[in-house]
Amino acid sequence: MAMELFDRGRLEALEELTLAPYAVKARESGGRLHPEPEHAFRTAFQRDRDRVIHCDAFRRLEYKTQVFVNHEGDHYRTRLTHTIEVAHVALAVGRVLRLSPDLIESVALAHDLGHTPFGHAGEEALNALMRGHGGFEHNRQSLRIVEKLERYYPGFDGLNLTREVREGLIKHRRRDGAEPGGVLPPSLEARLVDLADRVAYDCSDVDDGLRAGILRIEEVRDLEVWRRAEVVAGETFGEIPAELRARQGVRCLKNILVTDLTVTTGQRIQAADPRSAGDARRMNEAGAASGEPLAGFSAECVPLVDALDAYLRDHFYRHYRVLRAQAKARRVVTDLWTEYVREPRTLPTHVWKRVEQDGPEQAACDYVAGMTDRFAIEEHARLFDPASRA
Repeated sequence: MAMELFDRGRLEALEELTLAPYAVKARESGGRLHPEPEHAFRTAFQRDRDRVIHCDAFRRLEYKTQVFVNHEGDHYRTRLTHTIEVAHVALAVGRVLRLSPDLIESVALAHDLGHTPFGHAGEEALNALMRGHGGFEHNRQSLRIVEKLERYYPGFDGLNLTREVREGLIKHRRRDGAEPGGVLPPSLEARLVDLADRVAYDCSDVDDGLRAGILRIEEVRDLEVWRRAEVVAGETFGEIPAELRARQGVRCLKNILVTDLTVTTGQRIQAADPRSAGDARRMNEAGAASGEPLAGFSAECVPLVDALDAYLRDHFYRHYRVLRAQAKARRVVTDLWTEYVREPRTLPTHVWKRVEQDGPEQAACDYVAGMTDRFAIEEHARLFDPASRA
């Protein structure tokens, strides 16, 4: 008996059977900037996911800062591990809500491709340097990477991802094919990735802060959401050994936020009853304007998450150790960009060739933004340390 292959057509038919009416289906995709034949065995969004995973910018995330510079410890989050955690959270919620897992995964894996070295300190430095030249924002840079900077295919620049993934990266900004005269609202899948991003970095930053000794459990207990997490951990495991207390607290904290996000979004979808992906986009946008988007936390949970954000800002991101690292990071980014703009010939040949097309400021910005922490530090030494080899 001949084996029947589960080809793209069957995968698309399976989406019709298993995904919700309001999910974005691969068969309904708005297509790519450059027309390409469909793949025999992968849907459009599966193909996007694979292109992201195999691109250079994705691999560089391994050596880009989340909060701590990569060399400060093996167990702190990097931009790559953060990206994987975002995909994990978003997929967990999306599957319950019967949204497109392939679109969610593609957007989640690509959402930080445009992040600079040294985390938000690097982004802030580049944004200040690019003032007057369009500024810098990592979501826009992610889109620039997948549309122009990655070079894999002879017929076009970029990765030629589907419109839905590109819209998910840029979020609210209008892109090609958007509704005439207005902004195309993000898909429910893209909105969910946004929320998963917040859950992932809040929980992981608490974990990394405790691991580094910058945060202390006794102080984190001032937060209502952490006290709830400890109650859940105690009810589940009883007396917890001291060395596991923080880990189980973070685990239960994440579970509280993910559960609230899943249940709340499910209830709002059920009440609104969107009949298509377009309905879901419009309803989510209309709800956001009134403070209750389709995808979001409950009214009870929102202040808990806001308080967690504020606590991390005041006690972690503004801690002297973090601020010192950020100051050094801004200096490295500023020195590199300034020197490249002053003398574009110091850029590598493949980058220097873009100066004529994009201008020295943008070419330098693209090059610096793409660096890993390690490469930026080494390049700074090559340019400014007389004892270092060029």
